[in-house]
Amino acid sequence: MSEERLRRVRDRVRPFPDFPVPGVLFRDISPLLKDPAAFRTLIDLLEDHLRVSHPRIDFIAGLDSRGFLIGPPLAQRLGIGFVLIRKKGKLPGPTESISYALEYGTAELEIQSDAVEAGQKVVIVDDLLATGGTMSAACELVKRLKAEVLECLVIIELKLLKGSEKLKSIPFYSLLQYD
Repeated sequence: MSEERLRRVRDRVRPFPDFPVPGVLFRDISPLLKDPAAFRTLIDLLEDHLRVSHPRIDFIAGLDSRGFLIGPPLAQRLGIGFVLIRKKGKLPGPTESISYALEYGTAELEIQSDAVEAGQKVVIVDDLLATGGTMSAACELVKRLKAEVLECLVIIELKLLKGSEKLKSIPFYSLLQYD
């Protein structure tokens, strides 16, 4: 991975202090999405990583909602399908759901029961990994459908929150890391 390409992506992540609450430094990917060259570079870097790391992937699964921004173009580049993992109540038909803990309550995720089949190989994508609760719940949903989670992939990892530890033995990759 070239440092120049990585810098092009990193330079388009904007810090916002004290958002959404005082003391939090929010990492905003909006400038990255607005810049077609930087966004193309992002998808190039993620595609390169996946092609080297996983010779066979059946699906990219994206987390609601920013995983929907990077998952489809990445899946298209790889010539594979994209499946949705959404907040509860947003998907039609039979679904599998899971409840998980947040810092101040609980949330639920769902996947359509026929989204993936037993034995299929899936990479789960999102924009950011913080505490790891949402990503861990998404992994459990895919496993309940008897598919294999090859890797969890994000643009940004907030290292101090140690979210990757919640993923246990599932391989994890982040393009950018911040303390």
